[in-house]
Amino acid sequence: MGTTQPETVPEPKYWHLKTVLSEALDRDFAVGEVLPNERELAARFGVARATLRQALEQLELEGRLQRRRGVGTTVAPPRVGVAVGGARQGWPGEGADGWEAVDAAEALPPAAVVGLLGDAAEQPVHTVRRTRVTHGQSVAAELLYVPTDSVPGLSAIDAPAGPARARAVLRELQRLNLEGQDRSVELGSARADDAKELDRLPGAPVLVVTTRYFTAAGTAAVSVATYRADTCRLTFGDSGVEIAHEDRAAS
Repeated sequence: MGTTQPETVPEPKYWHLKTVLSEALDRDFAVGEVLPNERELAARFGVARATLRQALEQLELEGRLQRRRGVGTTVAPPRVGVAVGGARQGWPGEGADGWEAVDAAEALPPAAVVGLLGDAAEQPVHTVRRTRVTHGQSVAAELLYVPTDSVPGLSAIDAPAGPARARAVLRELQRLNLEGQDRSVELGSARADDAKELDRLPGAPVLVVTTRYFTAAGTAAVSVATYRADTCRLTFGDSGVEIAHEDRAAS
């Protein structure tokens, strides 16, 4: 049975339409301008709405478009430039890492995190929520899971609810001797809570960065950070994978 050669596979209709739409965005629309609805766009370009929807989703993934609650689909502004992560590896919250502590609570970790924490996941853990805002725009949301055994010095008296408790967990974590960390990056879809924090629609493309922090005793914490895929790109440096925002205007 023969195989189909890549050069014989026709270009999908939505891919060609994406190119046409991209040119139209540069020519006919300004940054922040709201696009016509799908019915009007489909009629304008003579395509089915399903094909149009695929092309729009691809342009959103590439950062050319944004879907905003109560507004519609708008032309995205140039991507802001901000480095996330560098050559030096440290605990979350060390120095000016660009994140803002929001809250902390004790709860059982989700199933996806249980396997990363190992034995420490058999009990409730401190769940620290942090956000990152750049140029007034929410670009990332993080959940940091810290087993209670990792921060035995934390006192409920010293750590009231809210941001103060989150900062207290981070301070206690930084008292440990960090032995190393590993990081993985994958493309995902925004969950409802992350979408709200990032001003996106549920299901919007996001980059999920999972980091494990190690001490001599094993895994001390796990971070699951969700970045807006329309404003972030991956760069590779000497220290491994680095997350950075792309400044399209400078490229």
